[in-house]
Amino acid sequence: MPPPVPVPAVRRCFWVDSAPGHYVDYHDHEWGFPVADDRRLFEKLCLEGFQSGLSWLTILNKREAFRAAFSDFDFERVARFGERDVARLLADAGIVRHRGKIEATVQNARCTCDLVAREGSLATYVWRFEPKASDRPRRLTAAVLRAMATTPASEALSKDLKRRGFRFVGPTTCYAFMQAMGLVNDHVEGCVVRDRVAAARRAFRTPA
Repeated sequence: MPPPVPVPAVRRCFWVDSAPGHYVDYHDHEWGFPVADDRRLFEKLCLEGFQSGLSWLTILNKREAFRAAFSDFDFERVARFGERDVARLLADAGIVRHRGKIEATVQNARCTCDLVAREGSLATYVWRFEPKASDRPRRLTAAVLRAMATTPASEALSKDLKRRGFRFVGPTTCYAFMQAMGLVNDHVEGCVVRDRVAAARRAFRTPA
């Protein structure tokens, strides 16, 4: 009997290896695929703010608890949260109990309502900051990605959000948001998902 033919290993982005049992599904089906839904964009912006100083795995493991605590990130409802809601959230062991981040989420919900009233949608606003292809690395390797904590596009988004009153939206947080929501394709060369994300972006209609 001939020896079994070895099955080639599936190549994924390097960061998946740190917790494959938790990251594979998120990496393969969410991270980098373009998003135009305002509620999902708001959720991700808030969760990236909560991640500040922590790992994304911590936030990912608590994501369902965050959704329950913050009314599934319906920003119109969160914008109406008051001190009693903040106290409730500070007592919720399922989320990150950080007063500054909780209060920032409520503030950001109110800012999002104002932004939507002015711009039409959060998606329309956010996608204006998608960088041009010429501004991206010609070849995205793990080494290149590790060296990019921010970009000119994430710095511009951060600056404008802060001008509008948003909090916990530094350039690094905004870059992580852009990576996750598909404004950039940061799946490295050779990753099994990179071409799928590229195809999804080609089929995606930029909000206007």
